Amino acid sequence: MKSKSLFIKLGKKYPASLQEPWDHCLYQMGKSKENINTILLCLDFDEMVYDFMENNDLFSKIDLIITHHPFLFGTPHQVLSKDEKKRALYNKLIEKNALIYSYHTNFDTAKDGMNDALAERLELTNVREVTSCPMARIGNLKKEMEVKEFSVFAKNKLNINYGLLLNYGKKMIKTVAIIGGGGSKYYKDAMLDGADIYISGDCPHHVRRDIITSNFNYLDLPHEIEKIFIDKMESVLLSFDKTLKIIKVDHEKEPEVI
Repeated sequence: MKSKSLFIKLGKKYPASLQEPWDHCLYQMGKSKENINTILLCLDFDEMVYDFMENNDLFSKIDLIITHHPFLFGTPHQVLSKDEKKRALYNKLIEKNALIYSYHTNFDTAKDGMNDALAERLELTNVREVTSCPMARIGNLKKEMEVKEFSVFAKNKLNINYGLLLNYGKKMIKTVAIIGGGGSKYYKDAMLDGADIYISGDCPHHVRRDIITSNFNYLDLPHEIEKIFIDKMESVLLSFDKTLKIIKVDHEKEPEVI
């Protein structure tokens, strides 16, 4: 597939205008090639993915690496002048002529992106954006569930090993709101739109206390639920061109519960 055509299609589906002001989406490093035939997908590009590519002789075969989280969270100077580990990896990637793009909060907010994929995995119906938080999705369960029953259901559907439940709201769950990753602070938006429970991750102590004193339900799931990015992006890329070869690296595991 012509690289220009691919990036135009991705840009229309996940436009830069949807990224949060603090974010650093899209081009990360490398020189574009005229044609893109093989794409590697991962949540984060790190030393583990580099080693996987090196050990499998993939650098000569991969035309493009697409990640969810930005490889460089800032300008190259900002990141590489302060992070020696990232600078070493960056320099090795330059030698390999690696091309990296990242689709982060623009992917999270867009239709057919992260939060639509998560809502689909939860089998929600009547899915729509949360009114005051377009990144979040809200929808209805096919059948009402008791809060702990739903929490186990969500954990299993999103393919992770644990969750942290704040069980201070309604005992029966019908309407669910969700943001993948670290969106716990948006719980009030979910409440205002009538959610019975809100799902996100990385919830700090003070936000937990606010949720509890607001008499609301919150299910904190590991950031790793965002691995759904890999499958969703694969399906989108193949809808553009069925001949593309996609290599998926799913190497991130949630912390071990002790």
